[in-house]
Amino acid sequence: MCSSRTRPSGVTIDEAFLLEAKSTQKCKLSQKWKTLPYREIFEFFIEDFKTYKPLLSSIKNAYEVMLAHQRERIRALEPLKAKLVTVNEDCNERILAMRAEERHEISMLKKEKMKLLKLIDKKNEEKISLQSEVSKLRKSLAEEYLHYLSERDARKILIADLNELRYQREDMSLAQSPGIWGEDPVKLTLALKMTRQDLTRTQMELNTMKANFGDVVPRRDFEMQEKTNKDLQEQEIQRTSTPRPDWTKCEDVVAGGPERWQMLAEGRNSDQLVDVLLEEIGEGLLREKDFFPGLGYGESVPSFLQFEGPVENKKPTKKDVVNLLKDAWKERLAEEKKEKFQDFFFNFLERRFGPSDAIAWAYTIFENIKLFHSSEIMSQFYAVLMGKRSDSVYVNQKETIAQLLKEMTNTDSQNEGILTMEQFSTILKSVFPLKKEEKILELMEAGGWHSSSNNADFLNYRALFLEDEEGRSEPFVQKLWEQYVEEKNEYLQELKQELGIELYSDVTLPQLRGALMSIDPSLDKQTLNTYISQAFQLPVSELPEEGGEKEEGIVVWLQTALERLQVIDIRRRGPREQEPAS
Repeated sequence: MCSSRTRPSGVTIDEAFLLEAKSTQKCKLSQKWKTLPYREIFEFFIEDFKTYKPLLSSIKNAYEVMLAHQRERIRALEPLKAKLVTVNEDCNERILAMRAEERHEISMLKKEKMKLLKLIDKKNEEKISLQSEVSKLRKSLAEEYLHYLSERDARKILIADLNELRYQREDMSLAQSPGIWGEDPVKLTLALKMTRQDLTRTQMELNTMKANFGDVVPRRDFEMQEKTNKDLQEQEIQRTSTPRPDWTKCEDVVAGGPERWQMLAEGRNSDQLVDVLLEEIGEGLLREKDFFPGLGYGESVPSFLQFEGPVENKKPTKKDVVNLLKDAWKERLAEEKKEKFQDFFFNFLERRFGPSDAIAWAYTIFENIKLFHSSEIMSQFYAVLMGKRSDSVYVNQKETIAQLLKEMTNTDSQNEGILTMEQFSTILKSVFPLKKEEKILELMEAGGWHSSSNNADFLNYRALFLEDEEGRSEPFVQKLWEQYVEEKNEYLQELKQELGIELYSDVTLPQLRGALMSIDPSLDKQTLNTYISQAFQLPVSELPEEGGEKEEGIVVWLQTALERLQVIDIRRRGPREQEPAS
């Protein structure tokens, strides 16, 4: 029985192929010689048994045909066998080359890592050395300062002693000159001594005044210079400054007249008014467009905007857009299975307007929410739709507002819609136990309380949660959102300080977990895993076990981790151990 053989080491592919061909030929010859006697015997049987000759001849012919067919198939498969050997050898060589390249790359990366670690150690040593040097210089400076103070005091004492000796010598010379001015020498000596003491005291006071007020100019000169400086500043301001804009000019330009402009401008500074004016101009230009150009089907195009060709502008009013977004949020909150927000938005439009108009409304809504930054509901919906913020942020904000309203309603036992400021303060402190006192005061002031008023003043709490037709909230709800953003930024900044590394340095999964637990020990495991999952972009189910070896291999830039955490609803769950809650 012939069998295939592997290529010996040191033999080329061509040589192996020739050896294999020779071996196959020998195998064929051997088989042929083995079957030859049986063929001859079978032919004798055919000749001897005349009765069965046709049947035996048919059998022989059938076998001959089958054998010929098998020989043809073997001959056709011979090149494929050789090609298979060649491909196998080529693949093995490629695998060996790739493994060698990987080993080389790993070796280079390890060397680079060691080099960077040494550089970090060197920089740390230099930092410690510089800190030690600064401490020494500070100590030396303090010693020099004390030395100069001592020298100054000693010099003053020495001058006083010299003056005293000079005065005593003059007194003695006067005492030795009798008859001066016809006065008693003892009396003159005593008067002179007292005068010298007064002179010494006056001289010391004069030196003190010179030391303290040597650089002080006369008041008259100061006032003249101040007046000259003020005149020059006014001239410079008139020359370089831009006059404050007269915003009342916008009343006749904005649609709706003075009343609508007063409503838009209320509580806004000049920078915000510029945004409002730009939105009004952009709204006019947007309504003039009949069609939007389709953005195509590229990977960078959001799924709900993928379309080729012109798209109709539905031209809704701002109020219509706000109402549509509110309805979308209601469906999102009631949705059991949370699908991707972009997919949910497009499916919502299909359910509302039908598949034929869904893409037109998607472009129309997108252009509107991209334009109106001053509208809270539009700006928040745009941030969630573009992936800059998780929808959980909006959901949790609404839940917080609902909890506040529920607490106020429960406190209002008479259902009058009225609370005292003391009750208002108590509710805020119970709902937000981690907020500091000044934050509670900010919320109370946004709700209508002032420090100069009496705490027994009453508050219409239901009015705090109203919205106008364009989705603009009351100052109280706006202050709640501002404080949430500030507290999130403070929390992430505290996390960065706890890690103590640069923004573009790698942070491992155990490092981030330890830092989060250090700054917020009240974090439960589920919330902690949610934060870690977001920072490393890993599903919670795929997070390695705590304390395992796989944790050290999961790294991310600190800057990237902070940006990812900024997207979700991340907040403090409890106080740090050394910081009691307010």
